[in-house]
Amino acid sequence: MVIKLMKCFRVVSRLLLLLLLLATAAVALFHFLRWRGYILLPQEADPRQWQVFGVDVSTYQGDVDWPALRAQGVDFAFIKATEGSSLQDRQFSANWENAQAAGVRVGAYHFFSYDSPGETQADNFISMVPVTAGALPPVVDIEFYGDKLENLPDKAHVKSVLDPLLRRLEEFYGVKPILYVTYRSYALYLREGYEAYPLWVSRPLLAPFDKNWSFWQYSHSAELEGYDGAERRIDLNVFRGSLEEFQTFGLAG
Repeated sequence: MVIKLMKCFRVVSRLLLLLLLLATAAVALFHFLRWRGYILLPQEADPRQWQVFGVDVSTYQGDVDWPALRAQGVDFAFIKATEGSSLQDRQFSANWENAQAAGVRVGAYHFFSYDSPGETQADNFISMVPVTAGALPPVVDIEFYGDKLENLPDKAHVKSVLDPLLRRLEEFYGVKPILYVTYRSYALYLREGYEAYPLWVSRPLLAPFDKNWSFWQYSHSAELEGYDGAERRIDLNVFRGSLEEFQTFGLAG
């Protein structure tokens, strides 16, 4: 009986030691990732681990005080321009002009529609977004909406819409567009065949180690000073690289 109890005690002791080691390793890993900037908290604006910080905005942020955002460390902004083949963001022109005037590098994004031809979506974007020296490449935002959240579009159909859109934008602006991806949109449609396109990856809190990303959207729920729209939250992003690399990123050849 005593021998059995001693054996049980040794087993329990080893399990407790293993759990302690695993917990210690987890804490150490967390602090390492925080130190390197691969874990960022939702309200952590202008994180010190990254040289280049930015936001993305649309009409939901209302009138934007761009000098106020610039003063909070904003280096770049992705600004919604269009959606599908007809919708145009009513704040785009003001945001595009005023952000640049405040010293913020701008890029325009298009919310991809599964329900209209890529060619007409490209025409909609081109009609809104002027060719602008120093601007970031155009962005195609590929995520899910409405009934598409449950009824995922077929991969072949997505390709038939997306490819003409990307081709037309590249021809017009002279640079490869950036692809904004979620975990699902990347896994379902973009893992193969789109390796040449820069990625802007949406993943709260933890950096997307499994992708070769250029921009990381790490928060959907921050609040900054400098806008008065119906939506008080604003998305936060960082660029994967130095300030010098950012200054030449995506410039038309």
